[in-house]
Amino acid sequence: MPTAETPLSARPLIVGVTGASGLIYAVRTLRHVLNADGVVDLVASKASQMVWQAESGIHMPLDPEKQEQFWRDQAEVPTAGKLRCHPWGDVGATIASGSYRTAGMVVIPCSMSTVGRLAAGLSSDLLERAADVQLKEGRKLVVVPRETPFSLIHLRNLTTLAEAGARIVPAIPAWYHQPQTIDDLVDFVVARALDQLDIDCVPLNRWQGHLSNV
Repeated sequence: MPTAETPLSARPLIVGVTGASGLIYAVRTLRHVLNADGVVDLVASKASQMVWQAESGIHMPLDPEKQEQFWRDQAEVPTAGKLRCHPWGDVGATIASGSYRTAGMVVIPCSMSTVGRLAAGLSSDLLERAADVQLKEGRKLVVVPRETPFSLIHLRNLTTLAEAGARIVPAIPAWYHQPQTIDDLVDFVVARALDQLDIDCVPLNRWQGHLSNV
């Protein structure tokens, strides 16, 4: 259930999915936000469809209604929450306008080509336009880059986004919460990304400090 500090029931969260490897991060994000009865506007880039095919052999449908069912099936959330899927080329969608109030946006996972275009202020599709809107409106934009190693160009582009107000949460898990499964490692990154949006809906053994031996 959403906590008092969770804006899930007030305004929709935009989830952008790019063609970076690691689409499980997007799936787990949807799983937790929708199970918390959140409202999500999702836009997946054209490249993400090819990555789905490469990583899992699964075809992502283009039709918004079929895509909604696709994401719900992947996240194993058949009915909870509210999910709206937008075609990547629909630059006239609600999330393309600053007048559409949101709780912010998380781009997860985020490719470095998307990072580069966002840093340059370019909007070649709906995902990039929606992210640009968050920045220009002073709203929260969280970018979860999934790349290694970073080149100097990558680092400079990420720095530009940070200077513009975006929060950068690399897909780097931790081990202090004693993960037992891959999902545990993924959920750590998802939780830390959603923390930047004041959304607390991922069960996580958070750091409690060292126990005193005295």
